[in-house]
Amino acid sequence: MSATPELHKVLVTGASGYVGSRLVTALLPHGVHVRVLVRDPAKIMGQPWYEKVEVAVGSATEYAQLVEALKGIHTAFYLLHSIGAGPRFDEVESKMALTFGQAAEDAGVSQIVYLGGIVSSGGNKASQHLASRAHTGSALAEFKVPVLQLRAGIIIGSGSASFEMIRHMTHRLPVMITPKWVSNRTQPIAIRDVLYYLMQAAELPAPVAGTFDIGGPNIFTYGNLIKEFAKVAKLRRRIIIKVPFLSVWLSSLWIGLVTPVPVALARPLVGSLVNESTVDQSQSISQLIPPPPSGLLSVDKAFELALSKLLHHEVESRWSDANAFMPPWQKTQSDPAWAGEAEYHDEQVVYSEASLTSLWQCVEEIGGERGWYGADALWWLRGLLDRLLGGVGLRRGRRHPLYLRQGESLDFWRVESLRSNHQLTLKAEMILPGKAWLQFTVDEVDRDGKTVRRLTQRASFQPKGIGGHLYWGLVLPFHRLIFPRMAKNMLKEALLKDEILKDALLKNETLKDPGNEARKS
Repeated sequence: MSATPELHKVLVTGASGYVGSRLVTALLPHGVHVRVLVRDPAKIMGQPWYEKVEVAVGSATEYAQLVEALKGIHTAFYLLHSIGAGPRFDEVESKMALTFGQAAEDAGVSQIVYLGGIVSSGGNKASQHLASRAHTGSALAEFKVPVLQLRAGIIIGSGSASFEMIRHMTHRLPVMITPKWVSNRTQPIAIRDVLYYLMQAAELPAPVAGTFDIGGPNIFTYGNLIKEFAKVAKLRRRIIIKVPFLSVWLSSLWIGLVTPVPVALARPLVGSLVNESTVDQSQSISQLIPPPPSGLLSVDKAFELALSKLLHHEVESRWSDANAFMPPWQKTQSDPAWAGEAEYHDEQVVYSEASLTSLWQCVEEIGGERGWYGADALWWLRGLLDRLLGGVGLRRGRRHPLYLRQGESLDFWRVESLRSNHQLTLKAEMILPGKAWLQFTVDEVDRDGKTVRRLTQRASFQPKGIGGHLYWGLVLPFHRLIFPRMAKNMLKEALLKDEILKDALLKNETLKDPGNEARKS
């Protein structure tokens, strides 16, 4: 891709999401001037590209804010959706699209590029999710700005919701009882190729209006796609038993229990599986954009690449990064109108001679496979309860085992703020009758004439109504078991890290000094 002056300025919406954040990363090396639209800049401050883009703050439902964000933009990428906004998410998406389309027209935008989903023309009636995706494209196209609709099948990439569903189901279930529509066909596409088509759309010689399907080179049934993943991941052959009585509701509940994807997101995704999603060749994208020079990535290669990214901790973005996937109760938590004045706290303060670096590493490595420094059974039960209630649970884990990024998800928390080597604030996204935070602060203080490190661990809770007050009283005994142990175990781990570092330095010194053994003798 080579940016041209007239196509130099683009707006990326959904920049905190899975595709949006990767698109920004892909565009910047080509000299493209990128502006991103976000509701809360704090959600993207941890992104490596944050300082390289122009940030417009606004909501996709506020016309005036959209017009301001779209001024001077040639190509606007529309990557917004509200699949986690409750049962009437399609109405929310329709309103957003109409407002955006009108604002784009009034701001003088030349091209809108919209990424939707493939909707099969035959067979079953389109699911609410796919129907909403199609209607969004139509709503955007009601205005004068040409809309290029790219409709993708299942997107395969490290961190995508579809990939995580396939990966966890295949790993955990050697035998699967599935609905009969597991025999429906799909044409997956690698995230690498989705980004290629989006980038090419930004440098078309003239604005284009039309709808084009994009998919990979392979067509699979959903069942065979699972078997292909098992083959690539070197797992034993998975047995799939089809039955006619598994509803979308039951299937989504099961997926919510065995994968990181919560029921609120699994339900519309599973509902979409009843439709075949293969590319309509009647209007080929190759007429407009040629295939990638190296060819479209096959499904097995896409799986291999995604697994490699996971293995080497190189996941750029995840489905859980976007607030669009947050169920309604979690979005309500962000609204302080009902929170009231009451706030409860549980604070632990401990001191240590461990180094500041090691102590901070323990803080930043919390959660995921590392766990929560003790009382693992209680954390597991809390995560299971959240899952059973339809929440996100603990299975989202973390993107990287060592480093956190502001705005990303961490188990059933989100990194609200991060000041390296000093403070980490996590905001709860589990189902709660109120709002909750867990904050860790590391600093150096003078104690009895000696400089030591201090770890302050603070749990805060703002209750909602009488249920919130009762909830705090019920969980307080568990806090007494969990939080003091967590703080003490962090100190132990920090001291252990210091010891390991000292041993490594001593061994390195020995290797560098060949006369060391002679002096010993």
